[in-house]
Amino acid sequence: MRPSHFTPEAFFRGRDLYYRLPTTFLAIYLFLGFPSIARGTIDPPPPIVDKHISNIASFAKPSPQISIPEGSFLMGTDRRDDVRHSFESHYDDTEFPQRRIWVDGYFIDQYEVTLGEYLAFLQATHRTVSQELRALVWHLISVHFIPDQALAPWPALYVTWDEARDFCQHQGKRLPYEAEWEKAARGESARIFPWGEMDPTADLAVFGQYHVHEIPLVATVDSFEDGQSIYKVFHLSGNIAEWAHDWFGSDYYPRMPEKNPPGPKMGRYKVVRGGSWKSKPVMLRSATRGGALPETRSATIGFRCVQASP
Repeated sequence: MRPSHFTPEAFFRGRDLYYRLPTTFLAIYLFLGFPSIARGTIDPPPPIVDKHISNIASFAKPSPQISIPEGSFLMGTDRRDDVRHSFESHYDDTEFPQRRIWVDGYFIDQYEVTLGEYLAFLQATHRTVSQELRALVWHLISVHFIPDQALAPWPALYVTWDEARDFCQHQGKRLPYEAEWEKAARGESARIFPWGEMDPTADLAVFGQYHVHEIPLVATVDSFEDGQSIYKVFHLSGNIAEWAHDWFGSDYYPRMPEKNPPGPKMGRYKVVRGGSWKSKPVMLRSATRGGALPETRSATIGFRCVQASP
């Protein structure tokens, strides 16, 4: 039996507030989590952190890629008002109607881009490591005594959409379109979660975590094998939510093309998918959609890349 307290109303204090909030912004709010590590809760790191950052980058390992075959799949969720807010029903009005969408074949990273890979990219392209990430690395090393090598396979975080896009391009890849991401997570049979229909548990995904200083409670990108998708892609639910290529369109599904939908031509938010280490279980659904401003740096958002099939 599903726990009754996992409902969108429980995310806010009071049913009336929930119904006054547009569902688009509700999804965006829940994805972000509003981390506070960069807001004065942790002191600026000393210069020695740069040595650790370089060392973490030296342990970078690229992700294997998984081939996703061309073909159609069921994207989105049909509206069901008889069983509101269950895992089987739509989360909000941005994910219906369910439609059969064709996606060309592509390759997707089996793992989320790691912290080691991201830092190596910043160094190779002579980019500055954000203060948020510098502060986090120093805190993890100096307070929690996590060695550099152990941080390298963490998922990359505090990454803006532009940086994620540029990283993928630097690798000869790109960010996944929203339809590509959802197919990799759901397969052709509209699975509720990447692993199937079973409710999320601590053995399947990293979610529902909390730390007083907003320290990310993540797992290495190659962990939680039981939570992988039917295509053997890891952490498509939980751990770190992931940037997609598309602009977020709250009314896009009814009018999107049936083949390789590219997303809206413009918008304010970029799509974020999959939920994170902070998320409630409903945000781990493979059809649940969220978004964030492209310039957002969050302890809850990372990314992975895709590459078109030859």
